Amino acid sequence: MQQKITEPSDLLNEHGELIQTGYATTPLLKYNRKAAVQKRRLKEWDYYLINNESYAFALTVGYTMGYILISISIIDLIKRTEQSKSVIKHVRNWNLPESSQIGDIIYKDIRTDLKIIHKGADREIFLYLDDFLPDSALTASFLLSKESKDSMVIATPFKENKKCFYYNQKIIGMSALGSINVKDTIYNFDSGNSFGLLDWGRGVWPYKTTWYWSSAFGFILDNTFGFNLGYGFGDTDNATENMLFFNGIANKLDRVNFGIPKKFKNKYDYMEPWNFTSSDNRITMTFEPIFDRNFTLNAVFLSTSQHQVFGRFSGTAVLDDGRTVYLKNFMGFAERVVNRW
Repeated sequence: MQQKITEPSDLLNEHGELIQTGYATTPLLKYNRKAAVQKRRLKEWDYYLINNESYAFALTVGYTMGYILISISIIDLIKRTEQSKSVIKHVRNWNLPESSQIGDIIYKDIRTDLKIIHKGADREIFLYLDDFLPDSALTASFLLSKESKDSMVIATPFKENKKCFYYNQKIIGMSALGSINVKDTIYNFDSGNSFGLLDWGRGVWPYKTTWYWSSAFGFILDNTFGFNLGYGFGDTDNATENMLFFNGIANKLDRVNFGIPKKFKNKYDYMEPWNFTSSDNRITMTFEPIFDRNFTLNAVFLSTSQHQVFGRFSGTAVLDDGRTVYLKNFMGFAERVVNRW
């Protein structure tokens, strides 16, 4: 079942429960953090991924329980290397915007200067981090433009707790222009071949969660094409987050499976080819990994296992009107994340 939200409303009722569940192609529901009942478990984040064939830049700005998280990664897809840094600070009287469409993000301390500013239909990102490397600062500046008409929007409940919810918008395939400067190295992103993604999320989650997520965007002949695929997170009986985007228009899919290979003792082998399929037989893709950006943390009450794998997709995807899109070595990523926090 794919239940589409077509009428605007508040996201949550007076009990902190979702009023509507399902998917949309534009954010019709109004998020208000004051309506969330379990505020200590409330998590808010804006995640930007900007990439081309050679490099990827990942920026997370998150906020929970009075702490701001700024996480930065530079991935060199040619050399297959990663440089990352995270900043966690306790802040007062600071919040992320309650809408993905309006509101700016501004944070500054003695070592960090971050601005994400709306300029009409565009988004400007500026970041300075004094100690990105032990001997080098980082400066990054980007302009994201040409946002597609449609995006993936979903309001997802959790069966184990009606007070838990997940409100998410993923904007796929913005044109990206900018650069990163770190340790006398400049990473350039040209708007002709670089694309930006925004994963905007607000929600109250259960203690243990697992999700699978994949996205890619680029040109096929004279058309733009991309996709957002995911599962495992919340109760998706009413809708999935699976969509194809052809020239900015969303095409809805049913359930998907990433077909991650396994090896000895049933452990995932992330660097072997994955096989993507859907329950409606509209995607059949092989994913050839290039680089596994992974992170693991195990503590008493907190753990995370993250594998964001960059690589290339080859195969077919069928649009709503029956046309078939053929992909060959199409750059993107796929990830599996397990959290306990």
